[in-house]
Amino acid sequence: MAKKTVEFNNGLKDLSEADLKARIQDDELRLKKLEFAHAISPLENPMTIRNLRRDVARLKTEVSKRKLAK
Repeated sequence: MAKKTVEFNNGLKDLSEADLKARIQDDELRLKKLEFAHAISPLENPMTIRNLRRDVARLKTEVSKRKLAK
């Protein structure tokens, strides 16, 4: 895994479940806005869409891991 991914995953362990869900909602909203902006005119760096989508997936994975651990 890349260094950024490891740091991102380590940072998730400090967040509460409510914080994770709030961050998922915020990131999904940001993702929709980026995709809409990209549809109108190309973004300077379209990789931000991919990275944000992967971050949302990582957040959802952490939430599901915590549910299974209970």
